[in-house]
Amino acid sequence: MSPLESRAAFSLAGIFSLRMLGLFLILPVFAIYAEELSGVTPVLVGVAIGAYGLTQAMLQIPFGMLSDRIGRKPVIIGGLLIFALGSMVAAQSDTIWGVIIGRALQGSGAIAAVVMALAADLTQEHNRLKAMAVIGMSIGLAFALSLILGPVLSHFIGVSGIFWLTAVLALSGVAITLFVVPNPEETHFHRDAQPVPGQFSRVLANPDLLRLDVGILLLHTGMTALFLVLPLVLRDSAGLDVSRHWMIYLPVLVLSVLLLVPLVVIAENRRKMKQVFLLSIAALAVAQFGFFNYYSSLWGVVFFLLVYFTAFNVLEATLPSLVAKMAPADAKGTAMGVYSTSQFSGAFLGGLVGGWAHTYFGLQGVFLFGMVAMIIWLFAAIGMTEPRYLNSYLLKVGNVDEERARELEKELLTIEGVGDAVLVAGDDVAYLKIDPKRIDMTILDEFSVARR
Repeated sequence: MSPLESRAAFSLAGIFSLRMLGLFLILPVFAIYAEELSGVTPVLVGVAIGAYGLTQAMLQIPFGMLSDRIGRKPVIIGGLLIFALGSMVAAQSDTIWGVIIGRALQGSGAIAAVVMALAADLTQEHNRLKAMAVIGMSIGLAFALSLILGPVLSHFIGVSGIFWLTAVLALSGVAITLFVVPNPEETHFHRDAQPVPGQFSRVLANPDLLRLDVGILLLHTGMTALFLVLPLVLRDSAGLDVSRHWMIYLPVLVLSVLLLVPLVVIAENRRKMKQVFLLSIAALAVAQFGFFNYYSSLWGVVFFLLVYFTAFNVLEATLPSLVAKMAPADAKGTAMGVYSTSQFSGAFLGGLVGGWAHTYFGLQGVFLFGMVAMIIWLFAAIGMTEPRYLNSYLLKVGNVDEERARELEKELLTIEGVGDAVLVAGDDVAYLKIDPKRIDMTILDEFSVARR
């Protein structure tokens, strides 16, 4: 990437990670903190944790469309200010309903799709996937840091202090947007990064994409439900004060990342994606069953947490890749939009149903719910088509009319390693699916006006 593109990628990743860190910091501690709030019930604890997911799911696509009209930065800044307002509301609340309102406001600052669109504005077609990868890694890092920092910060500044900190993080994101993120020369619509309204029915009718959407929904349903009771298990059954929970999360997360790498290599490089995918879902079900049986044993909880986070991280890494592989070449942005909406919906559903299970069936009921959800996902995923190991690729071909677009599609499809090619007249780019092990990029680049 050029220096400008690198600056854009890392600054936008910073904004994204600050926001996600703000959302996740309370995850490992809120179940314990909520005991002090007025009007609390297990269901409302779950709603408070997952409320951001509902508003995020509802607003992220409309915010992306709004940014096409009024510009990316104004929408990002507005979203971050809404997020900061929600953090302040939650920080000052001594009732569970006040926190729910604050968390819902946090989610209302739904800038995920807008950040991706701005990244597309600021990067050349052949470097766009690199920028998106940087942003994606920042999300995983924010989640891991939240599990470690949340317990530590709660000891020193309390959960209300964490909410105030998240407000500061959001305002820091505003400063980064204003003074660090480059201004795009032009704002365009990008089919590879943004949803196309006319393609929703096409994407939702694709059974393989639908399986993946259900999968990410259930993955985040199970994860959110787990954190309704995991802090209580570590405190009551394992005897660990909440300020020391990071001592469990840190080694478990480090080991899970070390185990993640070979599994992803096997999935992608050795083309065993479906096998690793199904194995990981099964491992999540086993982990939940382990929590169900060994929740009173510290070492039992630690072992099954390692199993859980290894599988969770593998799925978080491979699911977006599978969506990109399964989506039509010109509908990746729409497929990812539906996928992200499903992900945030899962966070809300996990809080709601997990809280209900905790109310009526106790700690073990939540683990049982998580296990059943993973088994349902496993049976749904078994029917998934073996993915074609093709990567998305954008080729700048210039402005062509409909007739020339059809001719170029036919020419591109004759190149060895090109599995799919779609040109939309007026878009300036060809949307390709290529096999990186077979393609000769020098031949492909002959069609690119950007490389001439």
